[in-house]
Amino acid sequence: MIRMTLRKPPATPRTPATPRTPATPRTPVAPPPRWAVRAAHLTALVVLPSGLWRIALVLGHPAGYTEAGFEPFATVDAKIWMLTLSVVSELVALLTLGLVRPWGEVVPGWIPLIGGRRVRPLAAVVPAALGAAALTLIWAAVPFWWTYPHADLTATGNLVVGILYQPLFLWGPLTAAVTVSYHRRHRVRRRG
Repeated sequence: MIRMTLRKPPATPRTPATPRTPATPRTPVAPPPRWAVRAAHLTALVVLPSGLWRIALVLGHPAGYTEAGFEPFATVDAKIWMLTLSVVSELVALLTLGLVRPWGEVVPGWIPLIGGRRVRPLAAVVPAALGAAALTLIWAAVPFWWTYPHADLTATGNLVVGILYQPLFLWGPLTAAVTVSYHRRHRVRRRG
């Protein structure tokens, strides 16, 4: 009697796992309008002057303060706070770019656990809208800077600091406009 045996094919060498390819939206989303792209970039720029002013304080420049007014900013804690505030403010402003860039549609692959997944529109719109509202409220009084007394600033410092902080008034409205654009583009996709 002849016995037949089935042989398994030779094992193929294991290759490292292929990186996850980014998910693509089910239906294409219209590109952001040019005005929204410009507004998103402008958002990052309106935060820059006040951040640079705070960094000057961190580096020991009085930046318009009187000697007595500058003293509280000379401590290590104050310097850490001002540097952190400047960096975090700029990073938050840069997040607005996600509303007009591909990484606002699909999470970048290098982010652990969620990299490559499609961004749900409401996961971007709700925080952006709440942030825009909060920023609008926080900076609403900036145009009235010169109506408030600033005894700890020199006359020139009062003028310069006021000018450097004025762009922050636009942060909330610009973020809101870009958020509305993002929402409209994704609302159309859901219907289509």
